[in-house]
Amino acid sequence: MTRTNPFRKSSYSGSEANCVETAASGDGVLVRDTKDEGRRNRAVLAFAPEAWSRFTASLKS
Repeated sequence: MTRTNPFRKSSYSGSEANCVETAASGDGVLVRDTKDEGRRNRAVLAFAPEAWSRFTASLKS
């Protein structure tokens, strides 16, 4: 998966630095933790679209 996509954080995060950011990718969804500035661009999880859909659906149920 490519890492050139802009990340965005949840509107629920407010001004807090401890949040998770996501980015859409042609191959799925990229997720990173923003707590550690030095690792921000290296530690990225990649999820297939189906896996991300199942995960977010489980949060809503």
